Amino acid sequence: MKKIFIKYVSQNILGMVGMSLYILADTFFISKAVGSNGITALNLVLPVYNLIFAIGAMIGVGSAIRYVVEKNKGDTSSESYFFHALLWCIMISVIFILIGIFIPDRLVGLLGGDSAIINTGKNYTRIFMLFTPFFMCNYVCNAFVRNDGAPSIAMCATLFSSLFNIVFDYILMFPLGLGMEGAALATAISPIIGILICCIHFFSDKCSVKLKPAVPSVKRLIYSCQVGVSSFVAEISSGVITIVFNMIILRLAGNIGVAAYGVVANTSLVAVALFNGIAQGSQPLISDYYGRGLRKNVGSILRMAVVSSLLIAALLILFIYTFAPFVTSVFNSEHDARLASYAESGLRLYFTGFIFAGINIVGSAILSAVESVKYAFAASIMRGFIAISIFAFTLSAAFGMTGVWLAFPAAEFVTMFIIVKGLRKNYSNCNR
Repeated sequence: MKKIFIKYVSQNILGMVGMSLYILADTFFISKAVGSNGITALNLVLPVYNLIFAIGAMIGVGSAIRYVVEKNKGDTSSESYFFHALLWCIMISVIFILIGIFIPDRLVGLLGGDSAIINTGKNYTRIFMLFTPFFMCNYVCNAFVRNDGAPSIAMCATLFSSLFNIVFDYILMFPLGLGMEGAALATAISPIIGILICCIHFFSDKCSVKLKPAVPSVKRLIYSCQVGVSSFVAEISSGVITIVFNMIILRLAGNIGVAAYGVVANTSLVAVALFNGIAQGSQPLISDYYGRGLRKNVGSILRMAVVSSLLIAALLILFIYTFAPFVTSVFNSEHDARLASYAESGLRLYFTGFIFAGINIVGSAILSAVESVKYAFAASIMRGFIAISIFAFTLSAAFGMTGVWLAFPAAEFVTMFIIVKGLRKNYSNCNR
């Protein structure tokens, strides 16, 4: 069992880290090509990315979990989940496309951009929103491939799409001189690469996923989203945190402060990806064992996942405390002393939260996989909306920028109690 766990988790960690790298690549290349205004613009529109990914994650992961559990119970209605998930993603994408076409400048302004930031970020926003269907459908395809026993292909899809984005970020932004628009194009096209690679599995003899047409059903969508909601909140929480922090930091430190937060937030995406890799690598195994009634196996995977998250969190914190100046310098092409000071302090304080966040991310996914929706939803809402907002406003009022950075670890610490309670309850059930 340990070998299977290592195989699934390692491949999913590679895939999720690869997925996080295209935002990090955007940040790096934009910092070199456009400077701090570019980083600020990117950070202001990141919540839109988060919302798109969150919807794709909720529908894709939720549908894939229902598919695996019902298939293992012998329910033939499971065959329509894949088509149904893709159809809903395409339908929902229309809203984002219309916003991208007609009011991208208003969206950037609504998210806190002044006139200079709006001019820098509006075309970037327009381009990536036009490709919303591909972002969402890529998430669905990847979730079904992973849950259909092909984690290697899911990993390759994510890694190669990210590699495409990084390479074409450079080509479009520098040799071709397209600036922010080039970064947007590279990012927007990358999920198409992921979908094409997933098709290798869908057209193979090993694939059990069927594209069985189905009429759109709100009832079935809600049924899938019930177990996918923790994935939604895990993704959207980054967006909510970004909006809240941007609003507070603009008041405390202006655009330079937001640029510093952009360094912290985008670096943290890689950390979150590591824990999402553990979560998404564990989830298919737990859903499979749970669907077959193998409760002790579920408990074993749960234990290995939690221990892995604690180990990775400790290594991350050690790395950031040691190399925070170097990480900051990579994105500070203008050598701004204020940006460096804010970012270095922010990285060290913010990353202490991952000792708790790792348990929360992994725990939420595991609770969803065993259909423990109540605890998964409560924890997701707490960490993604309630606790982070309360701590961000109260701690920043008391301690300024230091309070902003401490809000994340404080919120994750409080949320951990809900996760631990849910895991203990399910773990005791798994060992009966």
